[in-house]
Amino acid sequence: MAIHFTKERMAEVMGNYDRWWRGELDRPLMALLRYGAHPSAGKARAPSLSQASCADFRWSPEELIEKMDEDLSTLEFAGDGYPQVNLNAFGPGVLAAFCGATLDNSSGRVWFSPDKEREIGDIHAVYDPENKWVKRIKAIYQAGMDRWDGVVAIGMPDLGGVMDVAATLRGTENLLMDLIDEPEEVLRLIGEIETAWYAAYDDFCTILHPKGGSMGWTDWSVILSPTPSYIVQCDFCYMIGDEMFKKFVLPTLERDTERLDNVIYHLDGVGELCHLDTLLTLPKLNAVQWVFGDGKPGPMHWLDVYRKIKAAGKGIFFVGGIEDFFKVSDIVGANGFYCRFGIPFQDEALMRRLLDLR
Repeated sequence: MAIHFTKERMAEVMGNYDRWWRGELDRPLMALLRYGAHPSAGKARAPSLSQASCADFRWSPEELIEKMDEDLSTLEFAGDGYPQVNLNAFGPGVLAAFCGATLDNSSGRVWFSPDKEREIGDIHAVYDPENKWVKRIKAIYQAGMDRWDGVVAIGMPDLGGVMDVAATLRGTENLLMDLIDEPEEVLRLIGEIETAWYAAYDDFCTILHPKGGSMGWTDWSVILSPTPSYIVQCDFCYMIGDEMFKKFVLPTLERDTERLDNVIYHLDGVGELCHLDTLLTLPKLNAVQWVFGDGKPGPMHWLDVYRKIKAAGKGIFFVGGIEDFFKVSDIVGANGFYCRFGIPFQDEALMRRLLDLR
């Protein structure tokens, strides 16, 4: 089936994303996906690629791409929406597996673990381009590039935050103790993981962007960028204070914003709010994705967080429902927000309300 999008439309949409990253778009960036616009052919043999199916190598990369193509073909893309493949199916923090950790999806969700517990001084993170998960992902990428020829943006896998990968390789409790007992070893391991992170990123770019990236850069956050970008994170920092954050986490983030053109920080949970002021001092950080978490009050409870991010001149990757966004944007203003919403094809009134914000 044909995907209902063109290279010309992709170029137009890319320009809107470029202006948003630069802080020059005088409206919210609104990616809208219209579901049920077209019937599915239902002919693809492979299942959807997911954490539950990522270790099933019975399906060829071409068969997996066929299923993705079929799913994308049922959609229409409105506003700043565009066709994208999210390759987060190999789990959050998959860099650990690229460096030798075990990937286990027997529960239906992906988890990573080292082959055995080691002292931090005995842990070394080295990216292995011949790792089976690396080769599988690259084969899927190549099949997608061959199939779509610039109409679909293919996302980077969820490589994970540097400290989160360190916590996988060492164990969270052990790493917390190491921050006090072995700080220099922690910093040494952080450096190795950073090197491995960019080795993986650059390796995948050889396939996804062989000529500089006409389809744009994207990742598990599904936001688009015309130049190298990523949504960075440190879920581990939920458990540390801001002084340790400044010592062990912030330098990596500073280097990320220097090396990548466009960077969002994934601020995940109320335990990370103590680091927000520090994060906002990063001059080249473009935006923040605030995730308040399950069981916490919804977006309207966090107006001061949105105001603080906007006052620092950063964009906001909005997490919440459509009505939530209408309420929040009425109070703090819609400019600077990025939203991605799925809308039933028949709901023209809702579509119009969203497009009117543009």
